This record gives sequence, structure tokens and C-alpha cells, in this order.
Amino acid sequence: MIAIIDYEAGNICSVQNALERLGAQYELTADPEKIRRADKVILPGVGNAAHAMASLCASGLDSVIRTLRQPVLGICVGLQLMCRSSEEGPVECMGLLDARVRKFPEGADAKVPHMGWNSIGNLEGKLFKGLEGGSYVYFVHSYYPELCPDTIATCRHGDTLFSAALRWENFYGTQFHPEKSGSVGAAILQNFLVL
Repeated sequence: MIAIIDYEAGNICSVQNALERLGAQYELTADPEKIRRADKVILPGVGNAAHAMASLCASGLDSVIRTLRQPVLGICVGLQLMCRSSEEGPVECMGLLDARVRKFPEGADAKVPHMGWNSIGNLEGKLFKGLEGGSYVYFVHSYYPELCPDTIATCRHGDTLFSAALRWENFYGTQFHPEKSGSVGAAILQNFLVL
């Protein structure tokens, strides 16, 4: 069973639909025991990092997430909450991934937010099994995780090269939305389900 953490963040329905297309069983829950017992855990999210982190802390789910030993996948804001800190607030986050989240610079080289399809490169690890550098995925974000030792995929938006995906131990995160990224995203989610 896959636990999708319910913490009043957006984007839950598209994650549920993507898992249903893959034939995966899941439960949307905020119950710490159900989350701890799950085979896999997904932390989705769309919206403001400071608000989302406050919601996690208010429910105590931040402490639960830090103790998990099964594979955990953070998506978009879910990934950002697993990083050290975010300039969107600013706010201290869970510190599971060794990156700070920064705001894209405003300028002529690239529009903010970074919205739409973009290619990812420097793919590392089992999350990207069967995929090649240059694969296109779907992004919607104004803040990005910087490059760091935990980076397992990169993307360029304008002059900014950033972490498109990160991993530390059992914690994985994608800045892009695999659930909205067609066959490439479906392959990434399937790879996560069999970790």
C-alpha cells in the first residue's frame, strides 16, 4: 500500500489518478501509523512552501516523515519541504536533502514561473531506470532546489541550472510533476513503486 500524505496541499487528485493508471493501491491519509506502515510514501504539493511546512508541523507529520525508512517521494513543494530551507517564506524545512530552495531571478533570460515542458539530464539511480538524458517532464514552479551532493537529475531554466531531482538514502524528490509528465512521468512513478 502507498500512503499519500494528506496535509492540505494541492495536487492530490492528479497523483491519485496517476497511481490508478498504474494499477497501484494507495490511501490518502494523515494518520501517522498508516504512514509508518505503508510500503511507499508520497508527499505531494502545490503552493506556498512556508504555508505547507506550517501545516506539516501543526499536525506533527514533519516528525513522522523524518523517521520513515521506506521509500519516500516528494513532488514539487513536497520535495522542497524535504530540503534544508526555502526562500519562499523564508522557512526552515525538514533538512532531509542537502539543498536550499531559491527563487528564480527575474529577468529577460527566462520567465518566472518556470511552467511547461523541459528536458532533464545527468540522470542517476533507479528512479530513472530505462530513461535517457534529454527526456521531457512537466514543471510549474518559481522556486528551485540548488545543485548539491544529493542531486540525481538536473534541468536548466534560462541561466539557472538546478536540481530537477534529489535523493538521500530512502528520500527521493522531483521538482517536476511526474504525474503530469506523460509516459516519462509514468515510468518514473513505476520505478519508484518497485524500489
